[in-house]
Amino acid sequence: MELKIQLLKVEVSMLVLTAPGGCGKTTLVKMLDHDDHIKGIFKENIFFVPVSKTPNLKVIIQKLLDKDDRLPAFQSDEDAIDQLEQMLPVLVKKNKPILLILDDVWSGSESLLKKFAFRLPNYKILVTSRTAFPRFSFTYKLKPLNDDDAMELFRHSAGLQDGSSSYIPDGEMVKKIVKGCGGFPLALKVVGKSLFGKSAVTWHLRVAKWSHGFSILDTDIDSDLLECLQSSLEFKGHEMILRECFMDLGSFPEDQKIPVAALIDMWSELYELVEDGIHVIANLHEINTRNLANLVVTRQDAGLVGSYSNEDFVLQHDLFRELAIHQCSQEPIEQRKRLIVDISGNNIPKWWMEQRLQPINAQLLSISTDETFSSSWCNLLPAKVEVLILNFQTENYCLPGFVEKMDKLKALIVTNYGFFPAELGNIQLLGSLPNLKRIRLQKVSIPSIFKTPPPLGDLEKISLFMCNIGQNFRDCSIEISNAWSNLMEIIIDYCNDLVEFPTWLCYTVSLKKLSITNCHKLSALPIEIRELTGLEVLNLRSCTNLSELPESVTSL
Repeated sequence: MELKIQLLKVEVSMLVLTAPGGCGKTTLVKMLDHDDHIKGIFKENIFFVPVSKTPNLKVIIQKLLDKDDRLPAFQSDEDAIDQLEQMLPVLVKKNKPILLILDDVWSGSESLLKKFAFRLPNYKILVTSRTAFPRFSFTYKLKPLNDDDAMELFRHSAGLQDGSSSYIPDGEMVKKIVKGCGGFPLALKVVGKSLFGKSAVTWHLRVAKWSHGFSILDTDIDSDLLECLQSSLEFKGHEMILRECFMDLGSFPEDQKIPVAALIDMWSELYELVEDGIHVIANLHEINTRNLANLVVTRQDAGLVGSYSNEDFVLQHDLFRELAIHQCSQEPIEQRKRLIVDISGNNIPKWWMEQRLQPINAQLLSISTDETFSSSWCNLLPAKVEVLILNFQTENYCLPGFVEKMDKLKALIVTNYGFFPAELGNIQLLGSLPNLKRIRLQKVSIPSIFKTPPPLGDLEKISLFMCNIGQNFRDCSIEISNAWSNLMEIIIDYCNDLVEFPTWLCYTVSLKKLSITNCHKLSALPIEIRELTGLEVLNLRSCTNLSELPESVTSL
């Protein structure tokens, strides 16, 4: 109904129906041909044409015109388009409405779509694609199935509705399986068919595997789902960077917001994407356009691309996170470019125990632990790691001892997904990292880092998000300008215990960018801020108690 309403609007001549592979786009548009309302409007003038990944314009138009294969082929693409433009009005007597459905149009085919956009009365084009094609004004984004519809499709596929299955599982088991499919119709159908008529042992084994961290893509189901999802990752030439960026999104925990600021820190070091995050934002927009993730921009003025905010984030569907992890796991541990580790409790993966004395060659290492983890780390030799991502949920958390061996580490991202800020220990290990350029800390308590700052001569940027920074931040006794002599950017966001602006910060002569946002207890800036003679950007936003600026800011 929603699709029909959009399609039949007078101003809509071309509508792009977009969604990831396996969401049912083709199934939905084929239903239009059986809809009485649509058939009443377009009658026999509904044309359905599969386009595919490598479209041949002459073949498409030949099928569209139902041209006899024995007749001479078109001389060229232009000849085919000319004949189509001449014949469409002939096919449509008395200018009755035409609906042209171009199914499965792939990225990079915008020029193909434009060739079909004739100026004919009552002529509409409906496009299905995994890509949103931002150049075209009207888009309908097909969402995954809701819980009720997902349940109905799964029960139908598994033969549970008509009682034809030899085993009928209880409701809780079915809910767990349906949830694991994430509302993707193809996943529900594939998993349902794989369990159709199977014994109770098979059903219980499937749920047990998923409960112990196995992916839906790793279990013994039909390969259609994996092939469908993998086909969305076929990039060419300069687009290969998008595939790498997509794979990196799997480094963050499922069902969590991925901060754009964290991605800027990661990708600036891994892929040398510079220019204040513009390249990163551009890549995220393209990933969003291809329905591989959702970019959520919370700023009121989204046009200020370079002025990103910590409040912008990315959401990734669980199936695509599993796809990224599955793709990463196809190589041996020691050869992987990115190593993603999810630890439940204190159950260190078996391969880790076996690899303790063997270096890993990953550039990106991501370790996620849950609320029952005891911070008891085993040894690891991360010789080539450039980006380290640590995700945790415990009240106290210590940096792993092997961090001090990461002499190639450039970016450290530590995120606490628990309810309250957690104490972060072993912070002094960072002093042994000669190449560390970026630190991002979220929801941690880190007074020690300012009480005795570890020497970080290459540190260029530190970001503190929802952190308890403590009194030591204000009363830092050691000259940070000496310990962090190359510090160029400080971001402080949602740090509720920031009451006074630290005077020592004003003497960090290397500082170029200073951003303090959403710190509602901050009431004043010191006159010493004039000492920041190299400052280029001063961002003060949503600090509600900050009523005025000192006159000395005119010296900046």
